Amino acid sequence: MPYEREDTGSSDWAYNWADGTGLLGMDQPEAIDAAFERQEALVGVAVIGLALHHSDPGVILPRIARALRSDSEELRRQGTIALAHVARLHHTVDAECLALLRTRPRGNEADDDLWSFVPHRRLPLWLWCHHLPQHATWLLWHRWRT
Repeated sequence: MPYEREDTGSSDWAYNWADGTGLLGMDQPEAIDAAFERQEALVGVAVIGLALHHSDPGVILPRIARALRSDSEELRRQGTIALAHVARLHHTVDAECLALLRTRPRGNEADDDLWSFVPHRRLPLWLWCHHLPQHATWLLWHRWRT
């Protein structure tokens, strides 16, 4: 197996921050916190991995918010992707991530997955304004044709 390594007792022995090996399998939020502190270049990949593999969105969302607050455009993009995964897998989002997502360009992965997988009543008006015209057009066209 390509990710097998000898366990040295370190909590992040399976993750190689230099080449990204194993980061998409990340399930340890403490390792991500430490990577943020070290300013690891691939911390965004690990945040996506955490979104895919950790079972508690309450643990994942603060790390996504930290990525969305970053000065790095690439890290903000990866945070947006991670938020899309949380919406798809856990059907939830928090107010901080929504506020940070609002600063991102519309039509991103998280916009679409939030609209598709999170109950609409929990979504803010600005997201409704983005998606409602598309759905209203479809509804009118569908009703007209049938």
